[in-house]
Amino acid sequence: MTLRVAIGGFGAIGKVVARHIDRGIDGLTLTAVSARDGARAKAAMAGFARPVPAVPLASLWAAADIVVECAPAALFRELAEPALAHGRLVMALSCGALLDNLDLVDLARRHGGRILVPSGALLGLDAVAAAAEGGIRSVHMVTRKPPRGLLGAPYLEENAIDIAGLSEPKRIFTGTAREAARGFPANVNVAAALALAGIGPDRTTIEIWADPGVARNTHRIEVEAEAARFSMQIENVPTEENPRTGRLTPLSVIAALKKLSGPLVIGT
Repeated sequence: MTLRVAIGGFGAIGKVVARHIDRGIDGLTLTAVSARDGARAKAAMAGFARPVPAVPLASLWAAADIVVECAPAALFRELAEPALAHGRLVMALSCGALLDNLDLVDLARRHGGRILVPSGALLGLDAVAAAAEGGIRSVHMVTRKPPRGLLGAPYLEENAIDIAGLSEPKRIFTGTAREAARGFPANVNVAAALALAGIGPDRTTIEIWADPGVARNTHRIEVEAEAARFSMQIENVPTEENPRTGRLTPLSVIAALKKLSGPLVIGT
């Protein structure tokens, strides 16, 4: 069976995912995309073997079995609600927005839809989810990003925090994953994914540093659980198009899509 894939958001992530599917992934076919600028999206698909139409975000479900959400967090519900109401699978990258729209889980349950959150720019979510089955005492994550990858975050603007021209690392946030997702909706979807895999958004704690000494988006996670104690660190190379996004994120989406259609699945 071939699964139809539509992509909502045709930026740094969406274009990479679309390109891979167009080149050929067994069991998957690209059927539609959605973008702010339809003409620009069409131009970006000029080299595709099978260009697809650009349709409104809320209509993607009609052309797909799976809708991959790569759009700004503010548009999450516009894409996800109609797709889930029609029994589609939604692969959500803006999982920070999911924390404030958890009623969509009930909507999916009622209509046979599903919400899938890929690992994105994070690592070890399978270990966190497994540990949660036996009980987790604490989960703490420290994120370090180059200042330019944090510019424009609502939390910085609301609290008048200036990170321009930093010469040394500056801790700009400490709090819960829920607070981090609201304050940095384009920067730390990883915090929401970590919270959903483990002990929830109000018990998972986060630090965010603007660090002029790093060139990569870095996340370090410490987990204390009944079954294991473990720590993990990942350093993601930012995309040229969007410094807030790591190159690993679209590759994680592709790997997750392959799990849905492939005959062999590795990992929890």
